[in-house]
Amino acid sequence: MRNLVFNICFILLGVFGLSQTYEDLPYLQDQAHHFLKETQAILYDLQTDRNQNSIVLSNEGLLFPWQGHLKKYKQYRPLNDLEILAITGFEGQFYYMTSAAVFSNAFGGSFYLEHQLPQATHFSMGKEAVVLVVSSQRLRLFDQKKKMQLDIILTQKPIAIQYDDLNNSFLILTVNGLVHLDVKSKKLEKVFTANNLTAIALQQDKIALGSVNGIHFLNRQNFQKERTLKALPHTEITALKTIGKSLWVGTTKGAFSFRADNTFDYYASQRWLVDDTVVALAAGSDQNVLVLTQNGLTEIHFSLMTLEQKAQHFQTIQRKRHIRYGFTSAVRLGKAGDLSSLELIDTDNDGLWTSMYLAAELFRYGTTQAEAAKQNAFEALLAMERLTEISGIDGFPARTYEIESYQQSGWKPNDSFGVWMPSKDPKWLWKTTTSSDESCGHFFVYALFAEIIKEPFWKGKAIDLMKRQMDHIIDNNWYLVSWDGKPTRWGRWHPDYVNSFPIAVGDRRLNATLILAFLQSTYHFTKEEKYKSLAKLLAEKYGYEENASRLADTIGFVEGQFLSDAWNHSDDEMYFLTAPAFVNYAFDHTMKKRHLESVQSHWELERSEKNPLWHFLFALAGGKNIDLEASVWWLKEFPMDLIDWKIENKHRKDVNRIPPNFRKQEFSSVLPPDERPLHLHNRAYQNHGGSGGFREYSPYVYLLPYWAGRYLGYITAGKVSEN
Repeated sequence: MRNLVFNICFILLGVFGLSQTYEDLPYLQDQAHHFLKETQAILYDLQTDRNQNSIVLSNEGLLFPWQGHLKKYKQYRPLNDLEILAITGFEGQFYYMTSAAVFSNAFGGSFYLEHQLPQATHFSMGKEAVVLVVSSQRLRLFDQKKKMQLDIILTQKPIAIQYDDLNNSFLILTVNGLVHLDVKSKKLEKVFTANNLTAIALQQDKIALGSVNGIHFLNRQNFQKERTLKALPHTEITALKTIGKSLWVGTTKGAFSFRADNTFDYYASQRWLVDDTVVALAAGSDQNVLVLTQNGLTEIHFSLMTLEQKAQHFQTIQRKRHIRYGFTSAVRLGKAGDLSSLELIDTDNDGLWTSMYLAAELFRYGTTQAEAAKQNAFEALLAMERLTEISGIDGFPARTYEIESYQQSGWKPNDSFGVWMPSKDPKWLWKTTTSSDESCGHFFVYALFAEIIKEPFWKGKAIDLMKRQMDHIIDNNWYLVSWDGKPTRWGRWHPDYVNSFPIAVGDRRLNATLILAFLQSTYHFTKEEKYKSLAKLLAEKYGYEENASRLADTIGFVEGQFLSDAWNHSDDEMYFLTAPAFVNYAFDHTMKKRHLESVQSHWELERSEKNPLWHFLFALAGGKNIDLEASVWWLKEFPMDLIDWKIENKHRKDVNRIPPNFRKQEFSSVLPPDERPLHLHNRAYQNHGGSGGFREYSPYVYLLPYWAGRYLGYITAGKVSEN
């Protein structure tokens, strides 16, 4: 049980009860490991054996995965001098075929069958060492004594062979059908006809046949078609494989596996695969899956992990690669996907992103009392304090700062969207035009800091920064006023601005909520009456209480109105960061109840995003019965790889599309985070895009909701020690 708890104004664990609690037990977490081909070799097939070895057949011979690359296979020297035409795995052993023979290095090297079919293309093994060898025009079956039992001319070219151990038969796939060969009777019979078939696998009592337009499922006993499935992530099938209890499918746009509920786990883009054109599939060691594509091999690794262990993984990345002057820093990669080429860069929202990581560390400290979390919080607060100091304008925080000539854009005095200004120390520049986004992050985390950190020096520093920024806004007639004496583009809370918007425009409700919450927070920690009086003035005389207390469903499209063409998800981020203070620092019970009703209405509209940060911030504001299951789902499905790969889902046929709408929602339900492009919490429903691997996202995106859930008691402790 944590020693530090929120001030009475914040919601304590006991208020929730324990009816909504996720016990952080290990679950299977997937992660990809890539092995790139080193030459222009054409990759044909992939097999594994019981010793957890993997081999790849190519036009340059056999290859094997080693330290991120596919290397020339040299272990069995005689294989290097042979032209291997096909490979297969049977009962945990490798078998090879040349133009002369089928053989294995197992069994003391004693298995060697001269098949006498120089143009052979495929072969398969059956129980008791029965062997089927085929060419484009001929089929030959050999028994356990290596004696030919059947020699038949074929009318169609085989493209794959599958041995059926339950029926002791071979299934021979052609482009236009399925041929059945019974080993005992030697009867060859075409049992199914279709067009453009590509792959075959056995799945329990079914035969799965891939095609260029979906999958046919046949009864394994009588070969009757039971259904054709086209509602798939992609329908151009290139490979099928039953691995464990799941059917895995390779396509020209990635791979996917069937879940028990007939939905899919979809693996596409360089987040998961070397490339998206799948050649073959195989079971790897333990529960891992191997996916061979045109340009290499991917091992999709499944390991038992708790959410806390996942958080530790991201914490390590955060500290190693995303700290710049104490800020949470954006990372640019000079070479796509190459983390050794990373550079730390400034952004317009360094203060906001830093406040969100700082909040994660505060929640972690409040939960675990980890000294490292507290020290990280102190470091981040100092970086944010300098944002205010470096501007030279009392209470005005810069967007960011950087050493002169190293900032992302040059000094453009006439650029109202972002001006770099010199500080008193000429080697440092600071960026102006600070927005309301930044102020939201500052007030949110200063209040959180003052609630959780008890050392008077540090607590006082956070309160002082809050007060100074509030005083700046008050002294400048409810604006953030920059170096040129003019209000910034978005730092505007004056009634003339706020009330200029129609009621249905979100900024009217949002900006009123923000400034009331800022004033409430400052009054709560300083007890200076002026903040309470000014809040009441705005609330009562200028209608801010009415604006802020409106339910979120009043927001909508207003023809020709600025900021009203679509739902603004950055506004959601600002709103939920502000919600706890808006409710918990309200001046009386009636106001608190009214504010909570408004917050709950916003949360109800956002539930479809399944964003755990919104759920836990809503709970922090006093919300009940949050979507804990959806929150845990998001945390589990969030990818371990934070690189900003290019991802597309426009081709998917397994999702239900909905008409264009104000919320910019494309599908009826949100895709798992690991199947869509990465984005920060100020985006939603983003199903397509990405930089192509030239950015790594900051891990606070996961760390903040995870530690908020832990702090509030919704997620129990994991089983790992602090690092």
